[in-house]
Amino acid sequence: MILLRNGKIIDGSGNPYFYGDLAMTEDRISHITYPGLIPDQQADEIIDASGMVICPGFIHIQSHSIVPLMHDGRCISKITQGITTEIMGETWTPAPHGGKCASLPADWADRARSWKRFGDWLNAMVESGVSPNVGSYLAAGTLRSLACGMRMGDATPQELDHQRATMGEAMADGAFGVSYALIYPPDTYVETDEIISVYEIVSQYGGTYITHMRSEAQHLLEGVEETLEIGLRANLPVEIFHLKASDATNWHKIPAVIARINEARASGQDVTANMYPYAASGTGLDTVVPTWVSADGKFFDNINDPKTRLRISEEMRNQPA
Repeated sequence: MILLRNGKIIDGSGNPYFYGDLAMTEDRISHITYPGLIPDQQADEIIDASGMVICPGFIHIQSHSIVPLMHDGRCISKITQGITTEIMGETWTPAPHGGKCASLPADWADRARSWKRFGDWLNAMVESGVSPNVGSYLAAGTLRSLACGMRMGDATPQELDHQRATMGEAMADGAFGVSYALIYPPDTYVETDEIISVYEIVSQYGGTYITHMRSEAQHLLEGVEETLEIGLRANLPVEIFHLKASDATNWHKIPAVIARINEARASGQDVTANMYPYAASGTGLDTVVPTWVSADGKFFDNINDPKTRLRISEEMRNQPA
């Protein structure tokens, strides 16, 4: 038994901390008590936790550790911060394999080509060994590109059937749902009805809708309404990634956003949101250029063409925040 003495225990229930002792037997917490109730002689090791916090591990609900876990499954940078669960899947997942392996370590890229189902990637992580608990949504960017490539416009009936079938396999393999990041191509090419059609499959498995909303700026309130509509029509819980208002001209909208979420919750809809506790954000260039630039996989071709680049610059300068 390992005994942690005199720590500030936070049990995750929402109560203030209390001073106490915690005992671990093998890989399980066996006792949580007030100080001094567990005799020292019962312990194989005693750790003085005075001045420290003892709490459940943190859950990183929007982790981008897919590639880092392949480089080093110990995930030391997260574990040493107390993060014990990684939930992944925004914008891209390496399975089912669709050709996007350039960012993976070479040995993993070779393996990824055989990942025909979502669960093949999860099983490979387990076999390789990872320190944190891991879970993932199937990224909508992966799902959409498998069926439609980078084409703009609605999915054809056959392409939608492909997405729904792939989604069913992923849910059976353990996916939590499909994660739509609606400012990133090709997710941004997807209309509301297509999302709902895919999420009808997710709902059958008890999954959840998680999203980077279509707008966090000029159309922030409309983005919230679309998110709530998808949850209601597909009949599943909703989680909003990193709730915020981008650009100072939109900051005043946050009280209305929070009021709308609270209104939805009061009416019985299961909707929650997460935030990061700093006044900054970072993302890729493809989120601030017009969405057509990435269409058909021609992002770099368009950026490299002088005439097209001038058009892009003009549109970016004239678009509202």
